[in-house]
Amino acid sequence: MNLRRRNKKHVEMHNSALNDILFILLLFFLIVSTLANPNVIKLLLPKAQSNTKAKQTVVVSINDKREFFVGTTPVPFTSLKQALAPAIGNEKIDPTIVINAEKSVPVEDVVSVMEVAKELGAKVVLATAKK
Repeated sequence: MNLRRRNKKHVEMHNSALNDILFILLLFFLIVSTLANPNVIKLLLPKAQSNTKAKQTVVVSINDKREFFVGTTPVPFTSLKQALAPAIGNEKIDPTIVINAEKSVPVEDVVSVMEVAKELGAKVVLATAKK
């Protein structure tokens, strides 16, 4: 008794086009994910030789109009301490405040944010653009 099939057709699907499409989609999502950062305020940062990136728990930005932002939320300076306290309180170990200040911002504004951070017991890092 012959149980083998007599029909010896071999069906083959070419998936080279599918591989190309998947590669292009992967590349697209990688590029978009690195460009899309919702917590960014456009500032012209001063340049430095070393990289000053730290574990960012709270970001305070100061633009050229001397407006203060905690994350992306505009905050008047008088209520900066109240806006930072809950965010710093969430971080148990080594809370850090990163200051993004535009070049034209007076040093007094940066120092005043540093004083608020000292009152809250947080470390301060001044963000710069790498040369």
